[in-house]
Amino acid sequence: MSQIKQLLQLYKQGESKKSMARILGISRNTVKAYLNKLTGMESDINELLALDDPVLNKQFHGGNQSYKGNRYSYLKNRLDYYTSELKKVGVTRQLLWEEYKTDYPNGYGRSQFFHHLAQHKKAAKPSMILTHAPGDKLYVDFAGKKLSYIDQKTGEVIECSVFVACLPYSDYGFAIAVRNQGLDEFIYALEQCLNFLDGVPQVLVPDNLKAAVIKADSYEPEINRALEDFANHYGTTVIPARSRKPKDKALVENQVKLVYSRVYAKIRNLRFFSLAELNAAITERMLDHNQTRMQNKPWCREEKFMAEEKHHLSPLPGQPFEIKYYKTYKVQQNNHIQLGQDNHFYSVPYAFIGQQANVIYTRSMVRIYIDGECVAIHRRNRTSYAYTTVKDHLCSTHKYYLDRSPGYYIRRASQCCEELDHFTRLLFDQKRPPEQLYKTCESVLRLYRKTNKEQFKKACDIAINHKRYSYKFILKIIENKTVDQDGEIPFKDLPDHDNVRGKEYYS
Repeated sequence: MSQIKQLLQLYKQGESKKSMARILGISRNTVKAYLNKLTGMESDINELLALDDPVLNKQFHGGNQSYKGNRYSYLKNRLDYYTSELKKVGVTRQLLWEEYKTDYPNGYGRSQFFHHLAQHKKAAKPSMILTHAPGDKLYVDFAGKKLSYIDQKTGEVIECSVFVACLPYSDYGFAIAVRNQGLDEFIYALEQCLNFLDGVPQVLVPDNLKAAVIKADSYEPEINRALEDFANHYGTTVIPARSRKPKDKALVENQVKLVYSRVYAKIRNLRFFSLAELNAAITERMLDHNQTRMQNKPWCREEKFMAEEKHHLSPLPGQPFEIKYYKTYKVQQNNHIQLGQDNHFYSVPYAFIGQQANVIYTRSMVRIYIDGECVAIHRRNRTSYAYTTVKDHLCSTHKYYLDRSPGYYIRRASQCCEELDHFTRLLFDQKRPPEQLYKTCESVLRLYRKTNKEQFKKACDIAINHKRYSYKFILKIIENKTVDQDGEIPFKDLPDHDNVRGKEYYS
């Protein structure tokens, strides 16, 4: 029972003022003051005793006089104006107070004016308590301060950005050092975070850093294409926090402060000689942080995560994510596109020569699309100014040209006749580059199609017997009808003439 109710009960029982003061442990003047207020009230004492304590206290304590009277009413009506004026360049509270006193000389003094203005600003921006569902969101951010390690070869101090993430329901935290805040490192850190959690939340909430958001907007921010691909691969969505609104992700901001005290501070005197060593130390301290009992709560972050949140996360996909890059190229006359990143050429079906191709490539694969259809898939090759060609992409003429080989011509010759097969094999047995003999094979095969088969076979036998493996020799035999003569071809001696010098000339 409140002290006022006890006083009323004693007064109702007929106790004297001195007795009430002694029983309640208050001064007689205080008792007199309460009883004087009671006399001026219209309510009956039994009605007052029936009131709740806060309502009864208000009956006897009217509130702070600073919030009553004309001067407070005048100031209250102008507080919104003063608050908006403070946002302007050069406008201070002192300047506003001076203007206020000029307009209303009997107004509040400087300290009371500042007090009411501060109270109004706080009341104008109340903080909302957000409730989070388990497995719903993952807040991610980069810490403002960096960590570093020493390069063993050069002795150079390499500074690293620190990626921090937390699940707001359990406040389960994760941190990892990366080389920079670029897109590749940001995606790598996100992937490591999801692997650490062994699951995927429904929403990723990043800050408006360039690796995540191309163009910040309170309503429709433009998400980086690679981050969209990452979210699609893991079956989640990306909803960035509003620009310059840290309260949208207050928990990860607080997580960064905890990382400063529980990771940065504890490893400040240690020296690391690789990024792996640095991350091993961060992981160890973050484990301690997640297993530390939370204030005013009977659990630690890890216990709450494992018991109530982990089973709400979606499973990880079977394949790791690779960043996709997007380019548009025109298919060249040689039915290849040139990937400018590596200066390497990849084939496209010859029917698409001259058309625009959309190229999507990762660190391992290159996919080429035309009119929304995937027309070519290649393994990525980083050799500059080299060609990756699929034979099926070439026209028949080019395929035929690439198919040429000694085996190819021997196989074709064997399909014609035994004599041509024997001739072709002996042709390639010569110590000459095979490429020099392809035209000979083409000519002989063409001659086979145009000539009487029996005559051609005899011509081949004659060429083999005389070891003359040439197209012109066979052609001459057929044209001169030498194949019709019986026996061996007679060789005529050179005629006598004066130009023959004899061996004596050279002795």
